[in-house]
Amino acid sequence: MTILLRSLSILLVLVATATLVVPQPAAAATAAELNREAQKALNALYAKNPGAKSIGKDAVAVLVFPSVVKAGLGIGGQYGEGVLYRSGKAVAYYNTAGASVGLQAGAQKYGYAMFFLSEDTLAYLDKSEGFEVGVGPSVVVADQGLAKSTTTTTVKDKIYAFIFDQKGAMYALGIQGNKITKIKK
Repeated sequence: MTILLRSLSILLVLVATATLVVPQPAAAATAAELNREAQKALNALYAKNPGAKSIGKDAVAVLVFPSVVKAGLGIGGQYGEGVLYRSGKAVAYYNTAGASVGLQAGAQKYGYAMFFLSEDTLAYLDKSEGFEVGVGPSVVVADQGLAKSTTTTTVKDKIYAFIFDQKGAMYALGIQGNKITKIKK
């Protein structure tokens, strides 16, 4: 009976989160639409998070993925498209894609922004044939505590990432790979 209840609970979570995530596509149809979505997401992040705004002032560039969709049941994947801003202007487009395997179930949608604080780390983004998260320059994911206490005087690492607007639920224990690749729009 307990196994049946757990299975039904997982199924309900999947159905509920899929209804939150599926109606909104992960990829924007045009460059103009993606620019609007990314700028809106970045402005909302700055309004809610003073740490992100502070780091953004000193960043060489900011890569914003306004909508990433992640789903899985045993095997999972994620995908989203983003805009690289330099001096407030869109200069390039990227996608983020990943795969995972392990004990996982659910679906979620979220956005994230990566703040590049040096020309070296920004150059690495294009030098590598797809930036692999976890390989190359270290990326510090700013949780709520770090995000609130971060200022330009406390920043030590070269890339900071802020995750925002999470919807849905994803339960995961497994191995994941994620790659960021330049695309044409």
